[in-house]
Amino acid sequence: MSIGSALLVAVLSIAPAADLPPADSPAGASTALTGRGATSQQSGRWAWPLQPQPEVVRRFDAPDQPWLPGHRGVDLAAAVGQSVLAPTDGRVSWSGVVAGRAVVVVTHENGLRSTFEPVAGSPAVGTAVARGDRVGQITATAGHCAPRTCLHWGVLRGDTYLDPLSFVGRASVILLPLS
Repeated sequence: MSIGSALLVAVLSIAPAADLPPADSPAGASTALTGRGATSQQSGRWAWPLQPQPEVVRRFDAPDQPWLPGHRGVDLAAAVGQSVLAPTDGRVSWSGVVAGRAVVVVTHENGLRSTFEPVAGSPAVGTAVARGDRVGQITATAGHCAPRTCLHWGVLRGDTYLDPLSFVGRASVILLPLS
């Protein structure tokens, strides 16, 4: 895990839950270590954080163990200054700079949090946002998509990263052997 990722994890672990329902609510997404899959009910309530629907530059790649490498989110093709939208209702729970990158965190119901980077210009912390509301704009900070510009979108429940594409009905299908 890079220093920037470690700092982001530290910030997310202390970001307030914004008085939303507990993570053990039955309507929540899968919390499997693989981080894959959301309920079909949730996929209908979430939308892409960029419009029009962006190209997926890099997909989610859950680590085999929490401390091992992986890609804890998805990278979406974007343009500097492009608006980033709340994928579902929530509350801005954190906004600031982590490892030189502007980050915005939106806390949703069922203990889920969306993270966006590099994104600045968000509403004040504590502001309620509805699906489709602007939560910031893409900054010119070079990221791991360089020379392209992209939005890194992560979704977490507690310390477990989930595949954001599963919330918009675009996750990869993984077939597992029967035991």
